[in-house]
Amino acid sequence: METNLFFQTSGASPLLLNVPHAGTDLPDPVRQALKPEALDLCDTDWHMDRIARDVLPEGASLMAAKVSRYVVDLNRPADDVPLYSSATTGLISTIDFDGTPLYRDGMEPDAAERAARIATYWQPYHDALAAEIERIRAQHGYCLLLDVHSIRSRIPRLFDGRLPDLNLGTNVGESCAPALSDAAYAALQDSGFSAVRDGRFKGGFITRNYGQPARGVHALQIEIAQDCYMVEQSPWTYLPERAERLKGALSGLIAAMTDFTPAAEFS
Repeated sequence: METNLFFQTSGASPLLLNVPHAGTDLPDPVRQALKPEALDLCDTDWHMDRIARDVLPEGASLMAAKVSRYVVDLNRPADDVPLYSSATTGLISTIDFDGTPLYRDGMEPDAAERAARIATYWQPYHDALAAEIERIRAQHGYCLLLDVHSIRSRIPRLFDGRLPDLNLGTNVGESCAPALSDAAYAALQDSGFSAVRDGRFKGGFITRNYGQPARGVHALQIEIAQDCYMVEQSPWTYLPERAERLKGALSGLIAAMTDFTPAAEFS
């Protein structure tokens, strides 16, 4: 299924890949309000929808947002309560990751505009995501959710130095079964890339909200340093040889997830 908000394919396996930040669509009023330099959309999870499609196993499900995170951030709660104590951006941010203002003077979204964006973009996406998780859970008794992200490898405002290549988030063990977290992390450690678990990126709203292992919903977030597969400046060029190596690592992660049997974990 494809709408103006997201692309979705529903499969027959317990696995669901979700890509909330690869979208680049901007409604005309938002485009007109943004500064010209903001239209480069530098905080996009570039090409992650393409990579997710390439590594999606047969029978697995996929959701990928089309709308830019500059419209509304689908990985933040609707009440915009901060998820991290360190510097970040918000549900409807007026700055980019570097702290640079996004909007022309006097054109920042007001309360009414913010509410409209939540109702028009955020809520329908989460309604569809929640419904897909419940469909899978009803069919299999559990759902394995992998929330797929990427970010520039160096953003001094957000973290020191260079980010590890592969950043696994489990909300410090709360969003999935321990056995699944351990298997996923072991797969990343065996990938040849640098990897960390629950470091700077512990999982955003999607991982924290939907990851409820006691209900059979096991959620993981993967945050990927973008220089693993692309050029980290405009025009954000995809590098096929690097991307193939990354896709191998992600396939290993996905294999570890699909090998997991929750019945054994919670019997």
